[in-house]
Amino acid sequence: MSMINGNEESYRPALAAVTSVLQENARIRTLGITFRLDAERKSFSFNPGQFVMITLPGIGEAPFSMCSSPKEKGHFELSIRNLGNVTDGMFRLRKGDVVGVRGPYGHGYPVQEMKGRDIVLVAGGIGFPPLASVVEHVIANRADYGKVWVLYGVKDYDDVIYRQRMKRWSKAKDLEVRMALETPCSKWKGCVGVVTKLFNKLKIDAGNTVGLSCGPPIMLKFVTLGFEKLGIRDGDIFISLERLMQCGIGKCGHCNIGNKYVCTDGPVFRYTDIKNMAEEVW
Repeated sequence: MSMINGNEESYRPALAAVTSVLQENARIRTLGITFRLDAERKSFSFNPGQFVMITLPGIGEAPFSMCSSPKEKGHFELSIRNLGNVTDGMFRLRKGDVVGVRGPYGHGYPVQEMKGRDIVLVAGGIGFPPLASVVEHVIANRADYGKVWVLYGVKDYDDVIYRQRMKRWSKAKDLEVRMALETPCSKWKGCVGVVTKLFNKLKIDAGNTVGLSCGPPIMLKFVTLGFEKLGIRDGDIFISLERLMQCGIGKCGHCNIGNKYVCTDGPVFRYTDIKNMAEEVW
C-alpha cells in the first residue's frame, strides 16, 4: 500500500483539486481529482478496490473507492451519490475547488493473483465504482487476463451510471458487458430482473474463473450463492463490503464485523475469510 508522503503514520490530508465533473445521473456524479504538489502526485498509487478519505473543511470527511485506472498516476476519479452532508458538499464542488485526501487505505481486489484467469464482475447500484477500477486496470493490461464478464444490476433505467464507459469496455477484446434492470420500462429491451438473472446464460470455466462483487448487502449474498452454483471456488470469490467505514484506519470501530474491521482488513475480502464468521456479513 502506498501512502501519501510515504509514511503510514501520517494521516494529514493532502490537498488536491477537482479537475473534472461528470454528471452520471440525477443523483450521482463522477469527480476527477488531482494532487496539487508534484511529490504527492508521484507518490500516490492504489490498487482497484482501495479507498481514500475525502475531507471537506467545515463539513467533514467520508470514504470513497476509486473508479479510475491505477495507471493514472497522481490523478483518480470518484463517483459520488448525494446522500448526506459530505456527499452534498461534494455535489456542489466545481472544477478548481480543493479537497483534502487521506489514503489510499484498505485491501483491494487481488489483481496480481488474478493474472491469467477469467473474471466475472458483478456490480449493483453505487457498488460499481471499485469494480469499474478493476475493469479499467484489466483493459490497460489486457494481455495479462482472460475473458471478462461485467454484470451490472440497477433498479431503474435513469439510475444507470457509466454509460459511455460500458460502451467503450464492450469494444475491448474478450470483454462482455451485460445489464439487468429491475423495473421494466419502454427504454429498456434487455434483461429485466435482479442481476443474478444474468448468471443463467453464463458459460464459464469455473476452475479458471474468479468472481468479484460489490453492491447492496442482500445482492452480495445472492451473488455469492450464484458464484458457488457456477462452480467458482470460495477461495476465488472476492467481496467488497464497504460497510459503515468512517475513520479509515481501524480506530473508531464503526465498521467492525466479528473480529474484522472493514476499513483495514477489507473492504475487499476473500469469501473463505468471512464465510464462517459468527456475525452475518450481509
